[in-house]
Order: sequence, then structure tokens, then C-alpha cells
Amino acid sequence: MTVPDAATSLHVLMTADSVGGVWQYALDLAGGLRAHGVRTTVAVLGPAPSADQQTMAKAAGADLVVTGLPLDWTASHQGEVKEASQSISRLATQIRPDLIHLNSPALAADGQFDMPVVAACHSCVATWWQAVKGGSLPEDFIWRTELVRLGYAAASKLLAPTRAFAQATAEAYDLAQPPLVVRNGRRALQGETNVRSDIFVFMAGRLWDEGKNFAAIDRMAARLSIPVLAAGSLQGPNAARIEARHAKALGRLSDEDVAQYLSKQPIFVSTALYEPFGLAVLEAAQAGCALVLSDIPTFSELWEGAALFVDPRDEREAADAVERLAQDPDARAVLGRAARKRAEAYTVEAMSEGVLNAYRSVLAGTSHVSSLEGAAA
Repeated sequence: MTVPDAATSLHVLMTADSVGGVWQYALDLAGGLRAHGVRTTVAVLGPAPSADQQTMAKAAGADLVVTGLPLDWTASHQGEVKEASQSISRLATQIRPDLIHLNSPALAADGQFDMPVVAACHSCVATWWQAVKGGSLPEDFIWRTELVRLGYAAASKLLAPTRAFAQATAEAYDLAQPPLVVRNGRRALQGETNVRSDIFVFMAGRLWDEGKNFAAIDRMAARLSIPVLAAGSLQGPNAARIEARHAKALGRLSDEDVAQYLSKQPIFVSTALYEPFGLAVLEAAQAGCALVLSDIPTFSELWEGAALFVDPRDEREAADAVERLAQDPDARAVLGRAARKRAEAYTVEAMSEGVLNAYRSVLAGTSHVSSLEGAAA
């Protein structure tokens, strides 16, 4: 197989969903790869992308194929995942990409692809359960975990966004080597700068996901003298739901709307119990927000020295940290500058170069070389 160089057009078929951070990852990556002559077709599983998400795809130069296929973590039985895998395989046969990038590795479980497969380990039910619940997996998580295990085994190369999550993945699936670490990047959101505003707390993400631990932030809000605003859906595609009793729920916001809130440089808080990377944190850091984050391995790896860390299960500790910052604009400014400086390491350009190097190694036949030291570290 010929290995494309920078001047050779490479066509990648990438899977994505419009529900969470994978969408931003896929389109930022597609846009970054386009600068290297790579053409990306994005096959969307799960809910159809919204109008603003479709606009994002067009701006990134990605060709969208909305499949209507179920996500592996919302499927009612493993047959649905296998059918989705077969459908993506048929799509690959039709468009003949050089390589497949699966953001849902379970789709590789049947191993029916005729071209190399790179699988990104964004999250999985096994590591989610370990971080959020602990103990034995429930029955409907067991078959999902097995499909992910088979998908990992079938892939030519695995990618992970942090060393901590690479290690957690290797341990959960008994991998001989951890996935290659290529840290995520994020296109900086464009909002008005230096907009004066009364201080407030902001968070963004899948509020319905127990791993995001919005319940703790909602309880924290009852203790604060400043408002807490939360962007994201309260109900997920898997029927999970949560209520906002003290925080103000804003619903799902477009990137532009999020940028407007972040431009006011609120205190950004995440009490996540499970976060393989955290693109919302990166967006806040790029905007110069002071960060108050869970003391979990991934956040420590990424933001040590540029954030305040709290016990995610102790809303009193989180509230005290936020209240201190709310009363100390100088401390907020120092933390915000530190966060913005750290965010400069997590760029779309670095992510794209790291992923492209992984593609090239697979196409060159060095598919099983893995390391914790990713090209975009």
C-alpha cells in the first residue's frame, strides 16, 4: 500500500455522533486535517445534527452522511450495533476511503472493513462505570463492553486523549500496550472579549450524564452568593434525565452562544467524576476563565498548576473554592491567565499532526506500535 505524503490526497471515513464532545473533536480534526490535504467524510450515528452543527461541518470541509444508525451506548441489544457496523462497512465499500477512523470502536467488533482502522478511545461504559459507580458491571453493560473489547482488538491502532485515560483503558481491557496518546485540541470559540459582567459560575456538557456530576454543581449552587449557569441538555438519548433545582439550566447552546458566556470570563466549574479529556474545560481555558475542577487523574494531568482542584463528591468544598474566587478578582485573573497559557498546548494543529502521524504509521504497516508519548503531547 502506498503511504500518502503531505501533498497526496488522503480520504478518511470517520464516524461521529452529534450528542457530545465527539462532534467537536471530529469536526475540529477534519478541519485540521484538511490543511494537510486530507478529505474527511463523517458518518453520523445517533440523532441527526442540528442546523448549527451542520454549519460547523461545512466550515470544517467535512462531507456529512447522516445514517440514522443507533449509537453503541444507546442500542437496545448487540444486534443493533452489529447492524450499524455492517452499514458503515457497506458505506466504506461504496466510497472507498484510504482509512477508517472510528470514534465508536465497537463498530469494528465484526472486523468487516477492507481498509485499515484507527479507533479513538473517547470513553466507554466499562471505564465510566468504574469511575462513577464501581463494582460489577450491570448485565446490559457487559455485552457493550465485550463489543468494545472486540473493536479494540480489531483496530490497527488505538488513540486516547490523555495518559490517564490510556492507562485506564489498557487496564479495563487488559491491553498489551496502552493506546497512543494524542491530546485533543479545540478550535477557539469566537466571542466578544473583555465584556464586563457580574461574576457568575458557568459549566457546559451533558448534564444528564451521571459522570458529569451536575447534581453536585446543582447542590453547590444553593450555597453560593452568585448564580450558576449550566449549558447542556437535561435529558439524554438513553432516557437518562436530571433536574436543575438551584442552577439555571440554559439548554443546549450553539458554539456561538457558549462563546458569548465564556467571553464574560465566569468561573468555570466541572465536578466530573469521569472525564477522559474535557473539551468544555479547554474552551473555558482558551477564554481565560478561572477553572475549578474535579481532582481526578485526567484533569490533574492536563491542568495541574492552572486550576483549583476539589473533591467532586463534596459540594461544600467546591462552593468554598468558588466563593473565594468570586470575592477575589486578582486570584481569578491569575488563574485565568494560567489556564489560557496551558490551553496553548492543546491545539487543533497539534492534534491533527498527531493523528495524521498515526494514520501514516498504520498505512505504512506499523499498525501495532503504541506509546504513551503521543505526537501531540
